[in-house]
Amino acid sequence: MPQPLILASGSAIRAKLLMQACVDHLVQVPRIDEDMIKQSLIVENAPPRDIADTLAEMKARKVSEKNPGALVLGCDQVLDHKGKLLSKPTSPDDAFTQLQSLRGDRHSLLSAAVLCEDGKPIWRHVGQVRLRMRDATDGYLEEYIRRNWESIRHAVGCYKLEEEGVRLFSNIEGDYFNVLGMPLLELLNYLTLRGDLAT
Repeated sequence: MPQPLILASGSAIRAKLLMQACVDHLVQVPRIDEDMIKQSLIVENAPPRDIADTLAEMKARKVSEKNPGALVLGCDQVLDHKGKLLSKPTSPDDAFTQLQSLRGDRHSLLSAAVLCEDGKPIWRHVGQVRLRMRDATDGYLEEYIRRNWESIRHAVGCYKLEEEGVRLFSNIEGDYFNVLGMPLLELLNYLTLRGDLAT
């Protein structure tokens, strides 16, 4: 009998991806200080890939320890621009500064997923997508932020490709699901091999 799956994330898009793939799951939001953990890893010069993976594991572990016998999925996504991590914008002005720094250039999104069982990781994957942003004008960026602030304030990089944010880009290399914050195909492959999903 398949184990129950718990998504250790408050992300609506991640829950929607699982729901659309007909993967039964519950949601429990972990209580961890992401900013403090991220800053300590940055001080230690941890690469962006390791930061995303560590945060995903800590979320999964936190919820897994309280739910013995369940599979718990933790996820995290970071944006790497020339070795610098960008976070969710704190204000429209911050969003404008971030988009100015990204325009006309390439950056990477790293989407990590870790499955834990009884407090221990049993599977992990980090997907990477490379994106090139158009050289948009200041005027367009200002209007884009004004129109989309309530949505993009929750998005690393100040954009959502499933919305108007797609207009900011000229080229994307990689799996679309990783842009949305979850290496979904790899996760489904693993769950299928375990016998948790019917084929």
